[in-house]
Amino acid sequence: MNRDQKCESAVTELKITTATSSYPIYIGADLLPRIDHYLSQIAATNGIKDLLLISNETVYPLYGELVERKLVQSGKNVARFLMPDGEQYKTWDMAEQILSFALQQRLSRQTVVAALGGGVVGDLAGFVAAVYLRGVPLVQIPTTLLAQVDSSIGGKVAVNHPLGKNMIGAFYHPRLVLADSSTLATLPRRELTAGLAEVIKYGIIGDEQLFNFLEVNTGHMLACDPHYLETVIHRCCEIKAEVVADDERDQGLRAILNFGHTVGHALENVTGYTAYRHGEAVAVGMAAACRLGVLIGSFSNSEAERVINLLAQYQLPTTLPAQARPSITAAMMHDKKAVGNQLWFVIPKRIGEVALANFGEEYSWDLLEQALDSITD
Repeated sequence: MNRDQKCESAVTELKITTATSSYPIYIGADLLPRIDHYLSQIAATNGIKDLLLISNETVYPLYGELVERKLVQSGKNVARFLMPDGEQYKTWDMAEQILSFALQQRLSRQTVVAALGGGVVGDLAGFVAAVYLRGVPLVQIPTTLLAQVDSSIGGKVAVNHPLGKNMIGAFYHPRLVLADSSTLATLPRRELTAGLAEVIKYGIIGDEQLFNFLEVNTGHMLACDPHYLETVIHRCCEIKAEVVADDERDQGLRAILNFGHTVGHALENVTGYTAYRHGEAVAVGMAAACRLGVLIGSFSNSEAERVINLLAQYQLPTTLPAQARPSITAAMMHDKKAVGNQLWFVIPKRIGEVALANFGEEYSWDLLEQALDSITD
């Protein structure tokens, strides 16, 4: 990706292929009006008649009526479940409500679960699809930038637990992902920048040219220019597809996708999932990881400053609030990468490459505490 590269709007298709699954990701503008066309390939092979549309009270009024109308016109029976908007509702209780609704509607195994919304809707709907009748087909229709570049892809579905984020879940791949870039035009600025945090993450973990592109094209990105957004969506999906193909079930390489997430998930948890958008918390986590990289000698101070400056350029937070700091360390020990009294942490080596470091064995916990203190207000 060149620093000033952009692409014209067109529907592009990527393929995710793992040891157990293969499915397409379609990226482009105005895909929702053609949703019946994209779903027809699933219906033809599975005899699908029913569709459980899961969305939230924010997204459905924008796009749900269009999607539902197109599906009904194509002969589908659509059962609709709308949940409240917010990470705090990604719970087992909400999943149980949806499962009860599906049973009351007498939805059979010839049902597709369609997730229309951001990462919360996608994770929750995916979890429901994985466990309803021991698994029914899933379609991801992400409407936020964060979901289009990250959470809708790769098969991780989950609900949160009071002790940690995404601690109850499964690996369950969708049959297809429909990333309609037109939906990004209605994103509030805060949701857009939260998604851009995940885009920045991909630049740091695997593509210095993408990072350079983001530095040069800040104005286009913050203006929600569809051509530039489709360029980065496509590249982020390529990177994630490569990682997931190599490590489907998070046993090794896939851990790099959690760059910034160890502190980020802890921050979301201790603030009750209401103070930060996911991408905002990850931005704070990336700042912490950069400072930690400098302390252990794997990352230069100049590159750390470059990352933190780019996060600020995209209006993202880079500091921990003092009131949350005392609880962060304990919350991190509920991270999925914690084993006993050790914590695996994703650390930058250079922009475009990261590595795993073990705190509690390879490195001292004191270094981790110093890094957190250095970014605390």
